[in-house]
Amino acid sequence: MDERKLVLLHTNDIHSHFERMPRIGEALRQLRSKHAACNPIVIDCGDHMDRMRPETEGSGGLANIAVMNETGYDMIVPGNNEGLTMTPDKLALAYGERQGYSVVCANLLDASTGEPPHWMEPYRIFERDGLRVGVIGLTAYYPDFYSLLGWQILDPIETAGRLTELLRPQVEVLVVVSHLGITQDKAMAERIAGIDLIIGSHTHHLLEEPLLHEGTYIAAAGCYGRYVGELDFRYDTDSGSLRLHSGACLDTDGFPPSPELAALIREEEQASRERLGHSVAMLAEPIAIDWSAESGLGNLLASGIRRWTDAEIGIVNAGQILQGLEAGAVTKYRLLEICPPPINPCLVRLRGEEIRVALEEALLEDFTGKAIKGFGFRGKVLGTLCLSGVRVEYAADADPYRKIRSIEINGERLEPDRVYNVGTIDMFTFGIGYLSLGRGETVAYYLPEFIRDVLEKQLGDIEEIRLSSVPRWYSV
Repeated sequence: MDERKLVLLHTNDIHSHFERMPRIGEALRQLRSKHAACNPIVIDCGDHMDRMRPETEGSGGLANIAVMNETGYDMIVPGNNEGLTMTPDKLALAYGERQGYSVVCANLLDASTGEPPHWMEPYRIFERDGLRVGVIGLTAYYPDFYSLLGWQILDPIETAGRLTELLRPQVEVLVVVSHLGITQDKAMAERIAGIDLIIGSHTHHLLEEPLLHEGTYIAAAGCYGRYVGELDFRYDTDSGSLRLHSGACLDTDGFPPSPELAALIREEEQASRERLGHSVAMLAEPIAIDWSAESGLGNLLASGIRRWTDAEIGIVNAGQILQGLEAGAVTKYRLLEICPPPINPCLVRLRGEEIRVALEEALLEDFTGKAIKGFGFRGKVLGTLCLSGVRVEYAADADPYRKIRSIEINGERLEPDRVYNVGTIDMFTFGIGYLSLGRGETVAYYLPEFIRDVLEKQLGDIEEIRLSSVPRWYSV
């Protein structure tokens, strides 16, 4: 029997946790050395970048690229945090600095040409120990968002099926690197014959050992750089069969940090801090945020979203803002600290009754104190609702969902069946947080701006700052 060895090392969903990257780099160095005879394929499955971190925000992602260059990947797949929080031009600049590895994604195309941009390819064929290994990259399917940035995104499972038919006759081993999530990965294994391995990400799932699902191995290494995946396969050239010899996710705490990467990251952090250090506003007085009650900074953001989207009213949850602002100069670095989420403004059409339900929930600790994760949220708790164009009278000691006595929209009583144009945030349209706010019709998403860009504009408007102190909620 003639057996060939194939090793794949993988990371995913690091989300700019630069503090973990020196250990990741050392782990991959040691694993490459361990398997040096078969030359492992080293892959990142996406969401390496996250603009909540100053190193990424201040460098346009180039700090991440510098780390990946030093770490020594063979290929990477863009995740939604790369594709949706950075414009195509900025991605082209960032990936233009990559060294020695490929950017691979089959279902993301330049909308103007219908082809991948010059810096990206749909698949890659590697040669390892006499084996041809085909690797297809796929990213999460968000057509409404990608179209606003000039991308055409294809259905990932259909794309995987088409490319599997194309590549299967050309390779001994076929791998899909998926930034789709575990549910989609299982669906792909069930629907498409011929995929040997899916290396997954996006839903931050940790598979300590690979699954064998419908004849396809599925692997994933958690999130935030805590683990590195190691997959060791054997390929029988006589039977054409692939078997897993060993597979595990290794805790990066078990590896010392790479001194070279640690030094590089310190340099990138300092450079990014300097780039973000210029003042964008000057405050005569502090502006506070309160997650459990109305506050000036929350009102200011709600008003800004209303203006940005040209809506009748503005609604945002207070938990998007992590800290208040002090008097004096406000820098981009400080704005990133207090409002880090990659969340976009949007315009939705909501019935009055749906708005009323959300406002009732905003008076309940079950909602204001609710810890949530994902969908771009980078705060600790959901927080109450901050409003613009809305006046609410409520009795704090009344029963849940019976606290509100009156709601006025721009001076007129709320009509339960009337549809209102509401400026809010994309997170609600995904069905997270205040659920009734996600039941309306989404009219428009506003990309590439984040809500901190809205807040920055508001902080330059003295009249808006003054109006932020006017109450929206009245206890009666």
